Amino acid sequence: MWRRPGLRWVDLVVVVALVALLYGLLRLAPSLNAPFLPGTAPKAVSTDPSNLPFYAARSLLRMFLALLASVLFTFVYATAAARLRRAEKVLLPVLDILQSVPVLGFLSVTVTAFISLFRGSELGLECASIFAIFTAMAWNMTFAFYASLVSQPRELDEAARVMRLTKWQRFWQLDVPSGVIPLVWNGMMSFGGAWFFLAASESISVLNHQYALPGMGSYAAAAIAQGDLGKVGYAIAVMVVLVIAVNAFFWRPVTAWAERFRVEEAGAAEHPRSFVLDFLRRSEVPRMMGRPLKPLWPALDRLMRPFGLAEHAIGGSPVRERTGDVFFAGVVSAVVVYGAWKAFGYVNSTVGLGAFGHALALGAATFGRVIVLLVVATVVWVPIGVWIGMNPRVTRFAQPVVQVLASFPANFLFPFATAAFVALGISLNFGAVLLMALGAQWYILFNVIAGASAIPSDLREAMTTFRVSGWLRWRDFILPAVFPSYVTGGITAAGGAWNASIVAEVVDYGQHHLTATGLGAYITEATATGNFPRILVGIFSMSLYVVAANRLFWRRLYRLAETRYAL
Repeated sequence: MWRRPGLRWVDLVVVVALVALLYGLLRLAPSLNAPFLPGTAPKAVSTDPSNLPFYAARSLLRMFLALLASVLFTFVYATAAARLRRAEKVLLPVLDILQSVPVLGFLSVTVTAFISLFRGSELGLECASIFAIFTAMAWNMTFAFYASLVSQPRELDEAARVMRLTKWQRFWQLDVPSGVIPLVWNGMMSFGGAWFFLAASESISVLNHQYALPGMGSYAAAAIAQGDLGKVGYAIAVMVVLVIAVNAFFWRPVTAWAERFRVEEAGAAEHPRSFVLDFLRRSEVPRMMGRPLKPLWPALDRLMRPFGLAEHAIGGSPVRERTGDVFFAGVVSAVVVYGAWKAFGYVNSTVGLGAFGHALALGAATFGRVIVLLVVATVVWVPIGVWIGMNPRVTRFAQPVVQVLASFPANFLFPFATAAFVALGISLNFGAVLLMALGAQWYILFNVIAGASAIPSDLREAMTTFRVSGWLRWRDFILPAVFPSYVTGGITAAGGAWNASIVAEVVDYGQHHLTATGLGAYITEATATGNFPRILVGIFSMSLYVVAANRLFWRRLYRLAETRYAL
């Protein structure tokens, strides 16, 4: 009983895996800081298949660094939007705008800045690529975590106040645990969606410059430009292996671990399992690594105590609050008006204000494609998502399949789609809807699965006990329960569809160049030629469509989900 257990074979395997991971990071580190000169930088990477393992490792490193940055951004931004009344009125519209800005829009601004910041080093281009991948992940995760914060059960909120938790304690003991399940599922979806923009993030074409970073996206872009379907097939095979490996060794364990934070009175009949998580739980290595960090948490609790308790001030002066609201609104309005005046003045002096009318007309065509995509995706994926989420046994087998489908970068399949469109005579004006759906429809499916799987087991048992079935069960139980998750999925799917239009409305393969009429094609062409005024006009027009749709439609559904359908 008192004998100290020796090192077991499970611990040896975990130690070897950690050493291998550390060794891989150390081998990749020097290549991140390689010499770099914009004038002589390669415009394409080698398509020799022997380089694929190295390219895969570089792409994975960028993806996980972007995921880490997205989680940190989500914690800070979503918490501020949910807890600060005045800040919410600014942060949510800004988040709508950020979600609507395409990846190419961020790259057109950040590439030059990062290259200048890390002059002479490839690290600047790496940071620009990671930031672009970050913009493809962060907004969906932020919306999901914000939705979980504003829809917390009232009794848990009251318990946090009664227990006099500090803001720091409430965040880690209530806010994060209650939002883990939707955050994990949306993180999984965001990670998969970021693969879609990997080619644009690694093979960068902005401001009349072409840069290429070693990675799977740039390899696929080079193979597509050469029209070599065999090498495109190699890229597809490696991507399938990567997606399955990431799902098995990362997302599956994280999903199974997140089940410990499910809030329900009756235990579920079956929980997701992961052999990797079971393996780690049998090992002493994680606990040994965590022991030195245990004294850190009490110290952080004491350090964060001056920020106050997790409760609103009682008995504040209404006059003072009203005065503060008016002053805050005045400052924000002044900043917005000044920024709009400067932007419109710049556009007027370069391409003229008439460019806005042309861009808005093109945006109407893209907006029509987005509506068709959302309607079809809702009709198809809501029933399937509910079926998967409410059946743990189905989830065990369906999640890896859905993860592979959602995570696979659909633009790798664009050459085959282009060949089919050309052979069948299908215009890209119609085919772009399919290409956009390949990158955006999964947001609805994943959020509905997350919402259905988060339904407490006691409610399911109550519906079964009272023999509620058929349409009545869907109308009064299932649809209201998954409605908040669907709204989150819908708003992010809409934003993802607008972003996907950048690569779906302009498709190249060998000698074939297909272009659809739409705002995505407008921004892509302006970015490639370095026409910054038109880039600004296109981004403004796309942001206007997205923000207007969110304000007039999606936000009203959000409020309805918060006030009527929160569990």
